[in-house]
Amino acid sequence: MIPKSHPRYESLMKREKIIEGFKKGIVAHAGLIAHGRGETFDYLIGERSEDFALEAEKVAVAKMLLAKNAVISVNGNVTALAAKEVIELADNIGAKIEVNLFYRTEERIKKIVEEFRRLGKDILGEEPDAKIPNLEHSRALCTKDGIYSADVVLVPLEDGDRTKALRDMGKFVITIDLNPLSRTAQTANITIVDELTRAVKNMIDFAKNMNVEEAKKEVEGYNNYTILAKSLEHIKKRLENLSMELQSSSGLKT
Repeated sequence: MIPKSHPRYESLMKREKIIEGFKKGIVAHAGLIAHGRGETFDYLIGERSEDFALEAEKVAVAKMLLAKNAVISVNGNVTALAAKEVIELADNIGAKIEVNLFYRTEERIKKIVEEFRRLGKDILGEEPDAKIPNLEHSRALCTKDGIYSADVVLVPLEDGDRTKALRDMGKFVITIDLNPLSRTAQTANITIVDELTRAVKNMIDFAKNMNVEEAKKEVEGYNNYTILAKSLEHIKKRLENLSMELQSSSGLKT
């Protein structure tokens, strides 16, 4: 049992959720590695939602509220970490949820669908009837009513190839990615540089307090390259400040 007094309680609890998801057969082996990589970037950011993340989250909610067919794509890690929150977000913005896996097996697909169903939500993806063009591998599988016909797709913890393929289809792609240097982050229309569970909770709050007219104003003038630049500048400044603090503590001159 991890005590709540532990300084990294939240992060360790997320790690436990990923491990539990792996034991249930929801998370793939590679999902454990991906989570650890994300933790590294969360350390660099400071384990909190910064202004650049909040700005992107708010615009993302606005874009999804204005969409004709918004879809949230989920994988094993997203399911293990934030299935309840994803459902709440989808309900607040009128979006569908569809499962799509890089390491796809019918067993994992079924277990993820069952996990959402256990929480009271039917999701798409168990019986794909369409394919994303020019994308090899089973991750191209999708549904006509979901990702294939969507105009806006939220793809948390995504791979760059599918993000590009979705962009090539003319879709507006939103991602949640702690690594601002990843292909996904660089390719998406909106990149939320934030930890998944924090981001989704922030988005739920924004969705509860936003109407259509406010949403139209929010999407005006958004520039994703500016957001990415701000996130990198933030990381750079944090590292510089931490370095100066360590040098000061050691008595070294800068």
